[in-house]
Amino acid sequence: MRRFLLSFALLWLAGAALRLTVLAVPPVVPLIHADLRLSETEIGILTGLPLLLFALAAVPGSLLIARLGAVSALAIGLLVEGIASALRGAAPNAAWLYAATVAMGAGIAIAQPAMPPIVRAWLPDRIGLGTAIYTNGFLMGATAAAALSLSLVLPLVGGSWRLGFAVWAIPVVVTAALVPALAPRTDAATPTAATITQWWPDWRSSLLWRLGLLFGSNTSIYFGTNAFLADYLNATGAAELISPALTALNVGQLPVSFALLAAAGRLENRIWPYTVSGLGVLAGLAGVVFGTGAVILAAAALIGAAITLTFVLILALPPVLSAPGDVHRLAAGMFTVSYSTGVIVPTVSGLAWDLTGMPGTAFAPLAVCAVMLAVLAPTLPIGRRRHR
Repeated sequence: MRRFLLSFALLWLAGAALRLTVLAVPPVVPLIHADLRLSETEIGILTGLPLLLFALAAVPGSLLIARLGAVSALAIGLLVEGIASALRGAAPNAAWLYAATVAMGAGIAIAQPAMPPIVRAWLPDRIGLGTAIYTNGFLMGATAAAALSLSLVLPLVGGSWRLGFAVWAIPVVVTAALVPALAPRTDAATPTAATITQWWPDWRSSLLWRLGLLFGSNTSIYFGTNAFLADYLNATGAAELISPALTALNVGQLPVSFALLAAAGRLENRIWPYTVSGLGVLAGLAGVVFGTGAVILAAAALIGAAITLTFVLILALPPVLSAPGDVHRLAAGMFTVSYSTGVIVPTVSGLAWDLTGMPGTAFAPLAVCAVMLAVLAPTLPIGRRRHR
């Protein structure tokens, strides 16, 4: 029980730390927009940069895991993330902000591929639960950043979005120190840096590409909605809804996330959650674009709930569908493909808005991603095919 509780706590803290600094941006997008005079396309690029690094640095993260072990790779990634995130606050111009965001994204990208093998090492008989734990941390960290940036953190630092970034970096650096200091010991059969010899993903694997595109669709919806919801509401004269809508988007994820703590093991082999997720996102996007007031808030919450259902289940698949020594390779390849998709989609959303002058068109690429969730899932080796 002590080992389980320690694993639970560290997985949850690491998950929260991997999202705090990224989701501290959307609430202050209008402030950054005005201060640095960014266009909507440049806002899309700012949103896509972390995802670009999640893609480019995932494979080096796999190499680091093979050389130093998953726990060390996680700690190093979190430390880089925290320091770089704080440096964003010193940005005198867009170039500095982009550079610091690149470094922050690289730290997260190094850390993320370590999570699936750590789950398998610490909780080998409860992979679904372990994945649900750290993804719950993801969501709680994202919710805290969305809900508290404008209401708590900015008032504490005199309304400065720059100092706000430094505040959110503190828990990340603390978690980077706690993980290696308190990591549970693993048994002799668990793959370690001494026994893992391969790190390069198998790019010929169709499973890798299908998982990558599926997770990329989910990721694009989440980050794209967070990126453009604030500016969309500001542009359509509903600026008073920015904070509650972003909070609803992230709080809407929590009931599903907590439910999956109990049900993830039973749902990881089912197809229907992906169909439900895609349809839920489509309905939510329609509510945001065509609704007003409370309808927009409910629609944002629906989007959050819908994408959480598949977010947890997809992240549980690499340790379930691969051999113990290959989990980091499949996860790194999946992250590379998925976050490459996540870079393209927000940028296309920003271009659609700039070219048409219609704020609602920023959500059209996200609707395409929602359809992909339902279409790609039946091609995976899960469901009845996996049992046979």
